[in-house]
Amino acid sequence: MPPLSDDELLQDSPFTRLVGERLRRIRQQKQWSLSDVEAQSDSEFKASVLGAYERGERAISVPRLERLARFYGVTVDQLLPRDTQRTDNTASGDAAPKKLRIDVAKLSTMSGQEFEMLERFLRMIQVQRQDFNGKVITVRAHDTRAIAVMLDVPVDNVGDKLSELGLLFVPPAAQ
Repeated sequence: MPPLSDDELLQDSPFTRLVGERLRRIRQQKQWSLSDVEAQSDSEFKASVLGAYERGERAISVPRLERLARFYGVTVDQLLPRDTQRTDNTASGDAAPKKLRIDVAKLSTMSGQEFEMLERFLRMIQVQRQDFNGKVITVRAHDTRAIAVMLDVPVDNVGDKLSELGLLFVPPAAQ
């Protein structure tokens, strides 16, 4: 039996699928269809090929990934999936902290110094994470401590306070 080519090996790679999911997420955050990308790139990125990348059916080369990043206006590392081993571990050794998803869009409609400070803080986190969505942000344990100071509540009560203020994001299906 002949050895498998690199393309055949990469085709079934979980990492190839993760890269594809990331490519799709960034394209969707820009609110572009596959056809939009093909048209705006003067057919450099064909809709069918980009779709195959996004489904993990085809591996993208590094030079092509670099050109796609340039086209999307992002850095190459933003097109790659996050290292889950590094991001899932809490540095403080806490038991799995409850993740808080904050509705940044709703926060921006609120007035008051603490809300303005909280919004600036969350926008800074979004820039650091290179999060292009901008509507909802999930805060990490160390972010929760800073938010507790801004809202003048104990760290354990941040979730309750955000809920009381109507700032916790609730997915539409769960409402």
